[in-house]
Amino acid sequence: MARLAWLTDIHLNFISPARRQGFHQSVRAVRPDAVLIGGDIGEADSVEGYLWEMEASLAMPIFFVLGNHDFYAGSIASIRARILNQTARSRYLRWLPPTGVVKLSETTALVGHDGWGDGRLGEGPLSDVLLSDFFVIEDLRGLDKLELFHRLNVLGDEAGQYFRRVLPEALDSYANVILLTHVPPFQESCWHEGRISSPDFLPHFTCQAVGEALLEVMDGRPDRHLTVLCGHTHSPGFAQIRDNLVVRTGGAEYGAPVIQDIFEV
Repeated sequence: MARLAWLTDIHLNFISPARRQGFHQSVRAVRPDAVLIGGDIGEADSVEGYLWEMEASLAMPIFFVLGNHDFYAGSIASIRARILNQTARSRYLRWLPPTGVVKLSETTALVGHDGWGDGRLGEGPLSDVLLSDFFVIEDLRGLDKLELFHRLNVLGDEAGQYFRRVLPEALDSYANVILLTHVPPFQESCWHEGRISSPDFLPHFTCQAVGEALLEVMDGRPDRHLTVLCGHTHSPGFAQIRDNLVVRTGGAEYGAPVIQDIFEV
């Protein structure tokens, strides 16, 4: 049996070094065997440093995905390359997309991908919401609306295709799978202050491509169970999508990182 601590949207750049150490101590205090981090760890100039710091402080496996904030003031390709290099040199850090299927116990596996708000649900490209992402992430800056939403579609499709490939592999060997991602994959899991996000924000806070992939896979495997852990909206919630598919969305507050939950699998 493995004991897991789930964190998401911890935004460590908003707290002092002393408070970061206090947060690490709170994680150690629950005595997990491993930590799951659902993205938004820092920003492009700090995410690697925070990961090294957590590895040194926790000294246990840390499985993580990246969130949109982790690319702020950088490019998607360059940050991914740096994180890939970092995890190749690390004892405990494991970025989930290149890691593939992770055995947690005899019955449970872990898979994960960063995901992205792919611009499709709600009002889709009719939305006039402007995220900071569109000004501070190199790949999204300076694009007209058509180009921007095409780029968001491509990022979402990349995540959806990943899960179409990796999730069936996990389900072939394990009765239960935990899927870690940053962006909620369904409208029903896109919580904001106790309600589902409004149609103008839904395109940027859900990944329809991932949701479609998960339904496709899980509808064909009624004998298996999938639990999705996501964040991004900073508001907690639970959604039962299918009998064998549930989504837990983590809450968050800038400057106050918390443990979302402890799992034993």
